[in-house]
Amino acid sequence: MIKKSDFVLAPHMKSNDLRATYQILNTVVPYILLWILAVKAAEFSLWLLPPIMILITLFSLRSFSLMHDCGHYSLFRSKRVNRVVGFMLGVINAIPQYPWSRGHAYHHKTNGDWEKYRGPSALISTEEFSKLSPFGQKWYEFLRHPFMLFPGGFFYLAIKPRLALIAGLYGFIGHLLTCIQANPSMDIKKIIYSYKSRNWYTTGEFFDLLFNNICVVSSWIYLGHLIGFGFFLSVYSITLTFAAAIFICVFFVQHNFDGSYAHKTEGWDYTLGALEGSSYLELPTVLKWFAADIGYHNIHHLSERIPNYNLEACHNQNSHLLTHVKKLKIADIPDCFQFILWDASANRLVSIASFHQLTSGSISFMLE
Repeated sequence: MIKKSDFVLAPHMKSNDLRATYQILNTVVPYILLWILAVKAAEFSLWLLPPIMILITLFSLRSFSLMHDCGHYSLFRSKRVNRVVGFMLGVINAIPQYPWSRGHAYHHKTNGDWEKYRGPSALISTEEFSKLSPFGQKWYEFLRHPFMLFPGGFFYLAIKPRLALIAGLYGFIGHLLTCIQANPSMDIKKIIYSYKSRNWYTTGEFFDLLFNNICVVSSWIYLGHLIGFGFFLSVYSITLTFAAAIFICVFFVQHNFDGSYAHKTEGWDYTLGALEGSSYLELPTVLKWFAADIGYHNIHHLSERIPNYNLEACHNQNSHLLTHVKKLKIADIPDCFQFILWDASANRLVSIASFHQLTSGSISFMLE
């Protein structure tokens, strides 16, 4: 059985501030320039906008990928620099980087343990699915259809962080009034730190969520006033939606595929979760650049401290140990979306069609 210690990882875990800075510049600067170009192009013809919007979408995707590296404290050597840059990249995609990265860290700790983590689509087990009504089963399947990546992606970035702050603050006000009513002399600091929200877990997460919302909403208002709300909101919502759909899609297929390691907590193995619960997504060179090499997902899960600019070299050096990992191409992506049920008894992901086929076969056998 292959162990993590069999891999050469340490030399590739060294962050390079110069390369990281260059990556930030070659991502953020073009992103800003493309917005300026979009405004100028619209003055001549709206037909000039689609190719510019495609590029804005791709640079938005790259911004998210670099933010992801900052969340692992791997892009730069300094933890503080990663936090600051990660926050700025989060503003570009309207998502609070620190709360997202803490949740993402849990995914890394439990990858392949499907009792603890069911992925971004909140998949259920075959047993849970069998207890749903026929309508409930259809609704479950509908919500996880690939086309739902678009409204779901927009909600995930543009709306959910705003709702999280509003809901959390509403809950805090209720908590504050309850505490004051019970004990008017209670120290305000004690009241603040005693509040537990479902929308954030630490004070640091709250402040990141708060400042992200302030920056994002302020930028929406400012840019809308500057270039026109109709134009800004149209271009921004379309590019943000497509960028979100792409990176959610990439994340999904790198963990949901035929043969993916989907174990119960008992007997779960971290290394197998990384190697067999993550795919190697082979992308064209251009898309590899925009995705910041996240396709080397097995290596990334073996050590999240490897920055994106070292992933390919690490993959190549350890390729002899990766011969049995799942390799996907773009053409394979649609097939991955059928694996939306976890068969806990078999420790694998299955499709709804195969589940119905199995259950109907079992019923036929019992009737015979």
